[in-house]
Amino acid sequence: MFVDYAEIYVKAGDGGRGIVSFRREKFVPKGGPDGGDGGKGGDVIIQASKDENTLRPFRFKKHFKAENGQPGGSNNKTGKSGKNLIIKVPVGTIIKNENNEIVADLTIDGESVVIAKGGNGGKGNAAFATPTNRAPRVTQPGRKGEEKKLIVELKLLADVGLVGFPNAGKSSLIRAISDAKPEVANYPFTTIQPHLGYVSFSDRDFIVADIPGIIEGAHEGKGLGLRFLKHIERTRLLLFVIDILDDPEEKFDKLLKELHSFSGELSERKRAIALNKVDLLKGLDKGEFIKLFDGETVFFISAMKKQGLDKLLEWISTNL
Repeated sequence: MFVDYAEIYVKAGDGGRGIVSFRREKFVPKGGPDGGDGGKGGDVIIQASKDENTLRPFRFKKHFKAENGQPGGSNNKTGKSGKNLIIKVPVGTIIKNENNEIVADLTIDGESVVIAKGGNGGKGNAAFATPTNRAPRVTQPGRKGEEKKLIVELKLLADVGLVGFPNAGKSSLIRAISDAKPEVANYPFTTIQPHLGYVSFSDRDFIVADIPGIIEGAHEGKGLGLRFLKHIERTRLLLFVIDILDDPEEKFDKLLKELHSFSGELSERKRAIALNKVDLLKGLDKGEFIKLFDGETVFFISAMKKQGLDKLLEWISTNL
């Protein structure tokens, strides 16, 4: 199951307490204070990793706590610091606070953020010695670590986003040009989760995202579109995959309207149209279809038969 949203609770480690201690030496009847400071609590760190591709683990674990610092020791020994807790998330993950404000956007493999800081250790009694108080019995408790409720949201990172209605052939296309293997069947909403495909063409490598089928009204929450429209925001190019047999001009206009309603910037992003299933159309007149999409870059393909894909891939690699 593809999971791209989760709410979690994180708690950094508490600082260790300082201690009361006095030197005990055979020939020093009144040894001075030597109570050490407590150790620092561990931080909670969120780190992007290319080895992760879903937020599914957060379905089963929602509470995360770093290790507490240890109390100080005698002989002015500082307590051991608590271990940091590192939470791995997919590249492209956005971290928001409970007010829905973005606090981190992790777009690079290995990029990390300290999301909750561990508390500092408390002072031992050695820190409170003065000329007038040579045997203090005062210490500090460790400070509490930060605790937060967070929203974790994944937006897929890809070079090209495939946009189209259900059954337009997006899954078949991504299978034909990449190493992705989404299931393909002849019913609506075959794809219910995004797929990323790695494409190597000529001297260029790029990633294509198969975004689940959008329906009319997707920007208002209808169908699956609203849930996945956000993934398109991360793509550099848009490829509209349209069934050439199913009123392609009307379908393109509706798709463009949905993208514009969701984000005006998306409708202005560099794009091309791939008219799919041309192998099923007898007497194809490309000129007539090009007139329908005046001003648009149009390709005629058959994802199932792998026809016309080289020209399409060449355009993509040139425009990235």
